[in-house]
Amino acid sequence: MIFVAGEALIDMAPTRQEDKAAYVAHPGGSPYNVAMGIGRLGEPVEFLGRFSTDGFGQLLRGHIGKSRVGLNHAVEGPELTTLALVTPTPTGEFFSFYCQNTADTLLQPSDLPAELPEGAMLHFGSISLLLEPTASTLEGLMRREKGKRLISLDPNVRPFLIHDRAAYIRRLEGWLNCADLVKVSEADLRWLYPGQSLEALAQLWTAHGAALAVVTMGGDGAFALHGGEVVRVESPRVSVVDTVGAGDTFMAGLLSWLHAHGFGSRAGLESLGPDQISQLLTFAAKVAAINCTRAGADPPWKEEL
Repeated sequence: MIFVAGEALIDMAPTRQEDKAAYVAHPGGSPYNVAMGIGRLGEPVEFLGRFSTDGFGQLLRGHIGKSRVGLNHAVEGPELTTLALVTPTPTGEFFSFYCQNTADTLLQPSDLPAELPEGAMLHFGSISLLLEPTASTLEGLMRREKGKRLISLDPNVRPFLIHDRAAYIRRLEGWLNCADLVKVSEADLRWLYPGQSLEALAQLWTAHGAALAVVTMGGDGAFALHGGEVVRVESPRVSVVDTVGAGDTFMAGLLSWLHAHGFGSRAGLESLGPDQISQLLTFAAKVAAINCTRAGADPPWKEEL
């Protein structure tokens, strides 16, 4: 079983209708997308988060439920759903968040399960680790479960919400101390540590304790650092519609492959060889590439592969 903890929100994606700008609502949120991707790839997954009871909240619940994601530990509240306004840029997308006192930001420790099944994997990421009280709630869960199971992390940095870079990096490094698997994008690393080598930064992050660090570079592929050795793969060539949810789908591919092949533990990660890591990255890159061929976060189903 894989548990994914974090936000569920609505991405307002730009389009055009009769030469006028318009926005279309897409279910989203990085952990939400990761859970959806895992469910569609056929692995058992539960979403840990808080939905609104408003119309968007019900849309989010229904959409993820259709993707074979369990909601046994999801809770609800009357507050509005977080909105993310997506603005295309030459390097990808810029997100503006409308998230003050919204439902997914108000997860409390009492909303969490008292214990998780033995052997379950646990994933964290993105703005759910920034917005209080959800951030402290999930950070507490991360520390509670450290050493008990494989913990994965994708910070999915959103500069719009980070007002003190140095303070954020200090907090991020605390999360790294709990993580066994870390996935980060090139764009994130360049914002966090301008001018530094990606490989050197991956070494820095594994020094905090991760067994496997993965860096994604969009169309330039991805690489993993494991035991001091670097493994690289290329990205498949596809016709890109947009890249919303590509990193989340890549993360879903990583977790799904590890679970399906029996490597869903700290010991499993440590036992991976270069050929297995190459297979892992190739699979994740493939599912992320498929996501890029359609609008919004729309991870592929296992049957599509």
